[in-house]
Amino acid sequence: MTPAVNAPSFDLTRYQDPLTIQRVLYNAKTIAIVGLSPNELRASYFVGYYLKRHGYTVIPVNPRESQILGEKSYKSLVDLPTPVDIVNVFRAPDALPGIAEEAVKIRAGALWCQFGVINAEGARIAEAGGLAVIMDRCIKVEHARYVGRMHWLGFNTQRITSVRGGLQ
Repeated sequence: MTPAVNAPSFDLTRYQDPLTIQRVLYNAKTIAIVGLSPNELRASYFVGYYLKRHGYTVIPVNPRESQILGEKSYKSLVDLPTPVDIVNVFRAPDALPGIAEEAVKIRAGALWCQFGVINAEGARIAEAGGLAVIMDRCIKVEHARYVGRMHWLGFNTQRITSVRGGLQ
């Protein structure tokens, strides 16, 4: 049975450490997205598109699809042909323990759980397997915060900036 999210011993903030988030983002090159949708209106699609646009290799993991974002889609993490740095999860919280087990099996570097994907057992499994765990954070938002420039569409238009010029 999965421990309740609001259990007193489950400290979600430990999985939202800014230094861990930055280290994971700066060191990653390959990201497997579990639950990536081919629907352009879904958050997972937009996140995958954003990550590809910013130079990451994105590997879709969706057993219902053969191809997403121009990339071959795989049925599960254990089917991936190459190592991955981050396993990014867009699935229901109850699926997280099984995904964490697969992430440990393939020796991923980190398990990144999107907003609302919170499961103490999944976090425990991943940590015990040596993975960094980030939970209840959007990888696109955190990338824009720490690596890219924030923009509501996720693209750097260079039209609006928070960088102020000198006084004239």
